[in-house]
Amino acid sequence: MVAAQVVTKPRPSGAILADSRDLLAPALRAAVDTLPTSMRHIAGYHFGWWDEHGRAVAADPGKALRPALVMLSAAAVGGTADDALRGAVAVELVHNFSLLHDDVMDGDATRRHRPTAWSVFGTSAAILAGDALLALAMDTVAGSGHPAATRATGMLGAAVQRLLEGQSADLDFERRTDVSVEACLAMAAAKTGALLGSACAIGALLGGGRPAQVLRLAQFGEDLGLAFQFVDDLLGIWGDPATTGKPVHSDLRSRKKSLPVVAALTSGTAAGLELATFYTGAGAGAADALPEAQVERAAVLVEAAGARIWGQAQADELLSRALDALVAAGADPRAETELAVLARFATRRDR
Repeated sequence: MVAAQVVTKPRPSGAILADSRDLLAPALRAAVDTLPTSMRHIAGYHFGWWDEHGRAVAADPGKALRPALVMLSAAAVGGTADDALRGAVAVELVHNFSLLHDDVMDGDATRRHRPTAWSVFGTSAAILAGDALLALAMDTVAGSGHPAATRATGMLGAAVQRLLEGQSADLDFERRTDVSVEACLAMAAAKTGALLGSACAIGALLGGGRPAQVLRLAQFGEDLGLAFQFVDDLLGIWGDPATTGKPVHSDLRSRKKSLPVVAALTSGTAAGLELATFYTGAGAGAADALPEAQVERAAVLVEAAGARIWGQAQADELLSRALDALVAAGADPRAETELAVLARFATRRDR
């Protein structure tokens, strides 16, 4: 008699991410504790560990998607989460360095349902705290003692350079009226895809993966990162403030040239032409918020130009490509399943 095959139901994304945060948290706190007192204070506030006075709180810790990708990518090639833990800490530090700086550059006053670090401690202090996290990230992976630490540090450094290039392009778009969809895609691939691709590659490298596996998992992360940015841009217009922690239509209010906005502006439709008058008309300087009377209308115009449907379709296509790369990596079945669960979550999330 043949024994019945046991089919294990995949764990939900929330459980996967919670386990990742549980593994990450002690190591992340230990790393941040090595910072100078002033930098540690701001970093801990940003991470949601305490309030501006240093009193312990239980604020939203964030998704911790990137460190989860690092540790699961290590497991996918036959390693363990412990093999890649310091790489996961480093990637999370880099991500939060970018958030601290992004909030300053974008003028965002709220993140994760609480005031941003710059709005509490000042712009200069927040920038310095971000710089401290970046330096700490490099020290964390370089000093891990792992045989592949030097290569992993190089990967992370290259991802940071691409991230900065993407952020620079994003800022440049604020002053331009000729931004194409292709340029916007390249910006997003650098700004978001680079770090997710690096997260997966570093995890695979520290987990002992073969070169082909490292390459495939890097491609998985790159495509997932761009899909993630599409969803992020859609949430920046239509996300529910109760879940995103940011005001409704926040990207439109700041005249941000996000992927759906650029698609609408270049659509050649009547809606796109009207939207252009809001973005490039009189008084449309990069530092000037879109008048409230126009914000709601702008959201209607982006959707009428077909950009909302287009954005979700692009995210779906990129998810499909990412999953193909994951399968091609020949990963451990359980880790592959959980990486796929996280990929679907990242493109179907509400925050």
